[in-house]
Amino acid sequence: MKTFYYVHTGHRIGLDRFRRAAAIIRALGDVDITLLCSDFRIAQVARDFGVSKSVGIDVVRNIPQIAHHGDQLIFDSEEANPIMLEDMRGYFSKFIRVSDDANDVKASNELMISPYLEGEGICTAYAVGDEFFKHEPKTIKISYFFGDDDYEKDLEKSIGFVEDLNPDLQLGFYYFLDYEDALKKKFRNHHEFEEYEAMIKKTDILITASPQAVLESLASGGRPIYVQRADYTTNFNKLFMSFNVPVVDILDLGQIASIINTIDGNKYYKIEHLSGKISKFIKENLNL
Repeated sequence: MKTFYYVHTGHRIGLDRFRRAAAIIRALGDVDITLLCSDFRIAQVARDFGVSKSVGIDVVRNIPQIAHHGDQLIFDSEEANPIMLEDMRGYFSKFIRVSDDANDVKASNELMISPYLEGEGICTAYAVGDEFFKHEPKTIKISYFFGDDDYEKDLEKSIGFVEDLNPDLQLGFYYFLDYEDALKKKFRNHHEFEEYEAMIKKTDILITASPQAVLESLASGGRPIYVQRADYTTNFNKLFMSFNVPVVDILDLGQIASIINTIDGNKYYKIEHLSGKISKFIKENLNL
């Protein structure tokens, strides 16, 4: 019996789920677990994130080509419909589902990890890597990280609001080369994909449309502002508002300058370090 962790990734999806999957796998230590990614490109570099075993499988329906009946699966994706989810619960001996939906309901034959839900068989937690809780001096005043994916070049379309803020730019994983070059010309400083962790730790005010980056910024002692993209779920808004993180719709980016001007009066919530809780939950329930 083997243990797998499937995560939905890709150039139209981004890496938020992958980043938290990597944080959870690192927290599990030397447990033998294989990460399945729906994108071959990130699977090839997963080792750089502390994931020793990773396989690209293209689409969620290819999971049975790698895993077998009776294996164990941690599942982080919104791709599966209710029928497919029920099939998975029957196919795997243990099935843990990661959910961000406050209105979700746990099935009797699954376990869950959720920042909202509570009860038997549920780990109420959010995943942030240990490294982000090690605070560093905030040498970057403002950074802008739209996300790891921007297939429609929405960052460029809404770039006007940053001119007076003069932030650093964090480049994403799925940006095209010509797009990167065009963006670099419009920002004072930029950070390559490999500099992401250092940028998060050193940034005081982080403007981002990445939910995982918001959590990592909070853990690092930063002050994030969340930009709600039209193509991203709104499931995180309730959580972020409970942390006193300002949430701005991408169509109202003009509000950000005002938020920054009054940000010293905003009392951000100090988030908990929950990787140990998640690791214990997984190990106990999967007998790892």
